[in-house]
Amino acid sequence: MKSIYSKLIMLFVFLFITGATNTFAGNAVTITDPPNGAMVSGLVKVCMATEGVEVEPAKKGVNEGKGHHHIIIDVDLPKDLSKPIGKDANHIHMGDGSTCKEIKLSAGKHIIRTLFAKGNHVPYNPALTATVTINVK
Repeated sequence: MKSIYSKLIMLFVFLFITGATNTFAGNAVTITDPPNGAMVSGLVKVCMATEGVEVEPAKKGVNEGKGHHHIIIDVDLPKDLSKPIGKDANHIHMGDGSTCKEIKLSAGKHIIRTLFAKGNHVPYNPALTATVTINVK
């Protein structure tokens, strides 16, 4: 009898750990617009969607499984995901909780990344990110 309980407890622990580590498995963040390889002109509307995490304004603080988007243009993701994401022309914060933003880009090829972060602008680790490459006329 004791053996059965031990096995059941081990099974529940395994299932709990497996479920917890897979919370953000797959593509938790996607760029829905523009599509990869798009040729665009004028302002570029960048829209993101999430699965398994919830978008909320940064002012709501740090809440597990929740956060907001950052758009990263033509630069790599930060190497240190334990620090807040910078804010400059290449790092656009969407701390208001929005999921779309219009940005002005020069003519040519651009790499647009999204990086999902907690209310304190610190990204999740592993990174919740997506990338598209576009061309601006």
